[in-house]
Amino acid sequence: MRLRIAGSSLAEVARDLGVAGTTVTSVSQGYRRSRRIETAIAAKLSVRPEELWPDRYPNTEGSGNDGLAGLGRILDCTGGGNSPAAMYC
Repeated sequence: MRLRIAGSSLAEVARDLGVAGTTVTSVSQGYRRSRRIETAIAAKLSVRPEELWPDRYPNTEGSGNDGLAGLGRILDCTGGGNSPAAMYC
């Protein structure tokens, strides 16, 4: 949802990077890792990747997370609350 509000989509990220849309979706939902795709999604939202996926960046200085903070929000794909993952489901 946040990507749509920002005037973008996962499909646009995929086109921009020359990768399959399913690959971008898999990364956004946490099934796969790709710093390049994570960075591209975050850039579309004008945030850092560690703000969207704090569990993937546990040693980022100044992020204020313990490596597991937000894991439930990332895995929650129900569309409720402020779940970063919900914007991609």
